[in-house]
Amino acid sequence: MKILVYSTNFAPEPVGIGKYSGEMAAWLAARGHEVRVVCAPPYYPAWQVDAGWRRPAWRQHTWQGVRVWRAPLWVPRHPGGLKRVLHLASFALASLPAMLRQWAWRPDAVIVVAPALLCAPMGWLTARATGAQAWLHVQDFEVDVALQMGLLRHAALRRTALGLESWLLRRFDTVSTISGRMLAHLRRKGVDEARGCLFPNWADVQTVRPLAGPSPYRAELGLADGVRVALFSGTWNAKQGLDVIARAAQHLAHRSDIVFVVCGQGAMQAELEQAARRLPNLRLLPLQPLERLGDLLGLADVHLLPQSVEAEDLVLPSKLTNMLASGRPVIATCREGTELADVVSRCGACVPPGDDRALAATLASLMDSPSRRLTLGQRARAHAEQHIDRDAVLSALLARLAATEGRTDTRTVP
Repeated sequence: MKILVYSTNFAPEPVGIGKYSGEMAAWLAARGHEVRVVCAPPYYPAWQVDAGWRRPAWRQHTWQGVRVWRAPLWVPRHPGGLKRVLHLASFALASLPAMLRQWAWRPDAVIVVAPALLCAPMGWLTARATGAQAWLHVQDFEVDVALQMGLLRHAALRRTALGLESWLLRRFDTVSTISGRMLAHLRRKGVDEARGCLFPNWADVQTVRPLAGPSPYRAELGLADGVRVALFSGTWNAKQGLDVIARAAQHLAHRSDIVFVVCGQGAMQAELEQAARRLPNLRLLPLQPLERLGDLLGLADVHLLPQSVEAEDLVLPSKLTNMLASGRPVIATCREGTELADVVSRCGACVPPGDDRALAATLASLMDSPSRRLTLGQRARAHAEQHIDRDAVLSALLARLAATEGRTDTRTVP
């Protein structure tokens, strides 16, 4: 099968959507499928294009058996609001020539990964022009997040954005998303039940496993035997609500046996560095090599998963999958009744978004109960093995592609 993936972020970016798009493309190519990708140069999570990818702006290369076309995009220094829209629009425009080149190749399936939804029109048009299946995968509900964060304040603008989003969603043969709640939300937006499907973020349960001994990072950070680690690893941006970690660390500054480690990079770097300078129990690590992911996640005695209230049930954080695979308990900041709470409550604990005192108290209680940590960690690992194993998830994707091959829908959708 010939499969075209259209995604702003793509490997070798080691986190988030780029990581999942890359793993999917490489997995499909390794099983004999011809895979092409149109994407941007690596820029995330640092929010700047890597120096080695700035020239030439348009380029082709091969990565793990996948042919990749890179198109440039504008990357704002401080993303947010209109700047983020222009950032995504710049890629949608710059990638048009690369997408048009794929028409002669005639793929069997075109998979558009959103964000960015702005790429959906060209992805759909490419599928229709070539007779391919049109598949849209929704990682984030961009319009809803923008509404909840107050970025679309005018009523007419909100109605227009929601109407255009629904119109686009209903054009695709298949629309997938990463959680049950998000799948139900697609139906509320007008996606027919037969077209919607669950395509969850996965964990490589063979690579990320509970460590048999202490993580090498303990020695590298100079942690004494008795010190327990609360770890956050991921993008440092406002959507994560990361400021709650620094405030919780301040509440537990008297606990010399608890250290907060925050690993990654992103827009909130300056704020976190300022907090680390005044809090001896807060350590920062830069983004770590992907091959060390298992050791990094094994550093945690407890994983921290902060999430802003605006985004808590509109996205299911991709970083959660490998947290679960590492066999460690998770504390998430989310309200009861959200899908994130449903998952985490089985293998950790939930506290209200932004409540630093509740986070500190819950963390201290969990750190003081080794047997409870062990039980919750075992539940986390079992969930990863049973529900989000990479090979099982991607095999289901391939089965759906094969089952619907050659059955594109050319009728007009109201």
